[in-house]
Amino acid sequence: MSAPNQYKNSIGPVTSSSDPSTQTRTRQGESQEQAALRLEKMEGAVRNLLECIGEDPGRDGLLDTPSRYAKALLFLTKGYHTNLEDIMHIGYIPSDTVIGLSKLPRIAEVFARRLQIQERLTKQVADAIMDILRPQGVAVVMESSHLCMVMRGVEKTSAMTLTSCMLGCFERENKARDEFIHFVGVNR
Repeated sequence: MSAPNQYKNSIGPVTSSSDPSTQTRTRQGESQEQAALRLEKMEGAVRNLLECIGEDPGRDGLLDTPSRYAKALLFLTKGYHTNLEDIMHIGYIPSDTVIGLSKLPRIAEVFARRLQIQERLTKQVADAIMDILRPQGVAVVMESSHLCMVMRGVEKTSAMTLTSCMLGCFERENKARDEFIHFVGVNR
């Protein structure tokens, strides 16, 4: 069993209205027929949105838009179904278990490709690694640009948000935390 699936089984009850629902997480086992029906339903919703803004979804140039949009949304949220363009720094000090470096981005993608907020994403990745590996400590620092700041509102195209989650020895020991922060270059 892969590490992300081990964590999936230990998620437990949803405790916040901003957490993904159990229903969302259970789509992993859906049949091809169920997936096709879901895609069809999403395409209908996109057609409805186009009509609501005064467009004709049947006109040239928009005929394939509902399908393209629905497929793009499924791709962007595939973390619900499988295992960043933003920068996520992950460090851990192993106890007994060491995993290949390629597994860390996979764990991050499980949570990143969902409807997500950065603060929760940072914590979920750290918690998952702590749960899966049981290391001495885990540190996750994420730097990200938010489209809500870039495209609307304050329109700050270069604004970056920095979040961190330190667990175990990274939380308790200044030396471990400072060394990690130094390596990832957060104090620029």
